[in-house]
Amino acid sequence: MATRTSEAVWEGKLKSGKGKVRLGSGLFEGSYSFQSRFEQGNGTNPEELIGAAHAGCFSMALAGILEKEGYEPERIHTTANVSIEKVGNDFSITKVDLKTEARVPDIDEETFREKAQEAKKNCPVSRALAGAKITLVSNILESSPR
Repeated sequence: MATRTSEAVWEGKLKSGKGKVRLGSGLFEGSYSFQSRFEQGNGTNPEELIGAAHAGCFSMALAGILEKEGYEPERIHTTANVSIEKVGNDFSITKVDLKTEARVPDIDEETFREKAQEAKKNCPVSRALAGAKITLVSNILESSPR
C-alpha cells in the first residue's frame, strides 16, 4: 500500500510566526499562521486540511459501499466541520461534523443513511480520528430511476 507524504515548515514564535504546508504531490501549498488557525486570518490550517481529507475519504468510502450493494452513485458531496477547542491546558480536535448529500438512483432514505453511517464508521480517516466525536447528517437528493 502507498505511503503519502506532506510537509510543513514553521518559522518564528507561536503567535508571531508563520508557516507553509505542502502536499507531497505538489498540488497544494499554503500558508498558515496562529491567526489563520485560531482567529480569522488569511491562510489555511491543519483542521481545514483534516476536514478536506475526512470529507474526501468518507465520500470515497460511501461510493464503495453503495457500489458493493448494487447502487450506482452519481454524485456525493460531503462537508466536514472540524472543531478545535481548549481542553485543560491543551488544544484538541474535539468534533467533526460531516454532512453529506448524494444523488443515487433507486435508493431509499433509510438505506442511504444506513450506508452513510457505515462509511462514517469505517473510512480510514474516521478511524484515525476516533478520539474525536464524529457526527453525520446524510440526505439523498432526487434522481432519476436507473
